[in-house]
Parts: sequence; C-alpha cells; structure tokens
Amino acid sequence: MSTNDKKPLGGKLVTGLGSALVDILIHESDDFVSETGVAKGGMDLVEEKVIREILLKSKAKPTIVPGGSACNTIIGVCCLGGQGRFVGKYGQDEFGNLFEEDLQKNQVEPLLFKSVSPTGRVLSVITPDAQRTMYTYLGASSETAPEEITEECFADSAIVHLEGYLLFNQNLMLKALESAKKAGAAISLDLASFTVVEQSKAFLEHIVSEYVDILIANEDEARAFTGFTDENDAVSALAQNAEIAVLKVGKRGSYIAERGNIIKIEARGSGEVVDTTGAGDLWASGFLYGMINGFSFEKCGKLASACGYEVCRVIGANIPEQGWDRIRSLIHE
Repeated sequence: MSTNDKKPLGGKLVTGLGSALVDILIHESDDFVSETGVAKGGMDLVEEKVIREILLKSKAKPTIVPGGSACNTIIGVCCLGGQGRFVGKYGQDEFGNLFEEDLQKNQVEPLLFKSVSPTGRVLSVITPDAQRTMYTYLGASSETAPEEITEECFADSAIVHLEGYLLFNQNLMLKALESAKKAGAAISLDLASFTVVEQSKAFLEHIVSEYVDILIANEDEARAFTGFTDENDAVSALAQNAEIAVLKVGKRGSYIAERGNIIKIEARGSGEVVDTTGAGDLWASGFLYGMINGFSFEKCGKLASACGYEVCRVIGANIPEQGWDRIRSLIHE
C-alpha cells in the first residue's frame, strides 16, 4: 500500500445513522457494576426504570451530555472542519431538545424524525480504570423505521457511517446499507460493542461481505467477530471482506489494513485517562475526516489517535476547544 496521500473520496460530506441518545455518566466501583449483573465493559439493553434504579443506588452526581456512537463521530468530523449530517429519531422532550441543540451548535446538519416516545439514553458507569459499562434505553431511537431511511437521507455523502448498534434491527440495517449504496457512498461500520457482535455474528458476516467498505473494531469486538486474539491475525481477518479494516488496541495504538498490507499506528499521548466514553467514536472521526481529505493512512491514523486520546482526558464524549486546537494542528504537519 502506498504511503502517499490518496485522492479524496467524491465529496466531503460524512453522514451518520444511529441512535439519538443522551449520555448519563457516573463514576462508581467495580463492585457497583458487578451488582448490576452486566459484564464490565459491555452494553446491555434495559428499560428506562432500570437506569433510574441504578442512579438511585449511586451517590455519584451524574454528568448529562448528548451522545450516541454515530452522532459522536459526526460531531467530531465537524469539529475538525468537515461536513456532517446525522440521521436518527428522538422524542419531543427535554433530552430531545438538548440533543438537537447540540447538533446545531456543532454545525451538524440534523435529519431527525420525531416520536412521542421518550428520547433514548445511556447510563455509562465509569470504573476507576476508566472503563465504561453501558446500560442503554433506546426509547424513540429504536423506532426509526426502514421505510423512513431512503437514498435521499444520504444524498451527496462521500461516506455513510453506521454504528453497530443498528444490528439489533436487521431490517433497518439492510435498508440503510442498500440506500447508502444507491446514493453512491462508501460505507463505514463501527462494530460498537462485543456484546452486539456476539448476538449478531452470522448477519454481520453477511453484510460486511456484501456492503461494508471500512470496518472498524476494537480488540474485544474483533475477537468476538474473528475468533483471533493475535492482533495481526485479527486485523487480517477483519480485512478479508472489507476494503479497509481498522483494529484499535487502546494504549498499544491501532492497525489499519488494506489489501493485505498492515500499518501499525502508535497511540498518541501519555497523560491520565479519565474516561474512555466516546474514545472509539472520536477515533473514527479523525480517521474518516482524513479519508475524505485524501490523507495517507498513516496521517488518518495519527489524527484518529489524537482524537481518541483527547476525549479520554475528559468526562463524556465532548472534547474541549483546547483539545480540538491540538488535534487540528496535526492536520497541517
């Protein structure tokens, strides 16, 4: 694979489709997570009352911020100076207003469907090692219907970025994939969570082979999908059916594979990690921004690593402006 800058993809717009969610973040102990019955570091779908009950048991003061995997990624693309659109469904409530206002504040084009159901939310319990365990109430976000997703949703998009959580609604995922291809966009899929992969493996294997151009996974997700624990074996297996495959391995950096060639990207930064919420989402922001601008894979990976590192220095998935300034300085190196 050439390390020279590549020709940019057709167009600059990155469109994300996913769950319109609000993140509720608290710090708690490993024992606290254990008592909830959810595997540490995983994601469990729950009813809204479960989130309320967990919050009542905690003495921690929650931080509330707009979130959702694909949404976080698109906001990051726009903060880097790119063009972004987000497609999803939300409720007509306080959380829904917060969500839409945040999109507009970050220059993201909102293409939102409204529901009478409450806006979805995710409780992320952050343990002392900065790992997060997620309890997700999808609410209105789960009501996005396949017939609502059309080719027009992805008009003028260079890349359509899909979050793995859509695998819980296979009809919706298929309609999104078909519509994105008809719109002429490249398709990026972030596997999102090892629990999602475990529950959707056969379907996932089919759609990656048929539709996905860019496949993004962390080591747990890659292990669940490929069965490999060795990093080179895992990223090679990910790349068998996708043109470009990414394996993120935390502090050890990441790997980018294309057509049998593998590039190792070193992790960026060595400061304290406060919270890993949004780390993978923002990693994708940097990578996809680099792709639409024709950067080399090394530069895409370097920019992605910087985004992933900066978001780990704060609570939640919102990088402060000083962090974005440090990231943007890399674009011109």
